[in-house]
Amino acid sequence: MTIRVLLADDQALLRGTFRLLIDSCDDMEVVGEAANGEQAVNLARTHRPDLVLMDIRMPGTDGLAATATICGDPDLAGTRVLVLTMFETEEYVAQALRVGASGFLGKYVTTDALLAGIRTVASGEALLSPGATQALITRFLSTPAPGSLLAPPERLSDLTPREREVTVLAAQGMSNDEIAAELVLSVLTVRTHIQRALAKLGARDRAQLVVIAYQTGLVRPESSRP
Repeated sequence: MTIRVLLADDQALLRGTFRLLIDSCDDMEVVGEAANGEQAVNLARTHRPDLVLMDIRMPGTDGLAATATICGDPDLAGTRVLVLTMFETEEYVAQALRVGASGFLGKYVTTDALLAGIRTVASGEALLSPGATQALITRFLSTPAPGSLLAPPERLSDLTPREREVTVLAAQGMSNDEIAAELVLSVLTVRTHIQRALAKLGARDRAQLVVIAYQTGLVRPESSRP
């Protein structure tokens, strides 16, 4: 299946470079280019891409506002957002995840890392680096902004003990393979538990599942892995 990508960046040269790179891959294609957030939203609604590669700092409507609109639109439930920016600050990462982004990369990443990131996010996984992003989640998402809760704490009662356990490990930055090894389960079983937790908590993807785990208190800073 071909991954359909929408590019959102105010620099035409970068968009052109990303287009050449992405279109050179057999499993992905660029379906549109936006120079600001408003265009990104409009083109997302027109093309229904699998993924939007979103810059943050753009004129007019910025990438964070555009991400919030796209991720909050029921008609775009199948579209995921991967933020790619020069400004890889903890505050930006926190805001991007809070409004629904499924991943966050700095523009310094290698070509292979960018393409792998697109494939990871398009497949429904979150792109959360185990180092800086883990520190970010602990620092910011455990103390959410007023009114930003994705799910009330009582929603956790819908999870089975195993689903809670798997969610905790996912929120601590573990991959499906790592969770499977930790709990002596198959990767397929772990994936099934993750998908059930997503459905029960109303999370659109793994990134939101991580946010919910911290916001509801299922995972707290002191229980995070070093």
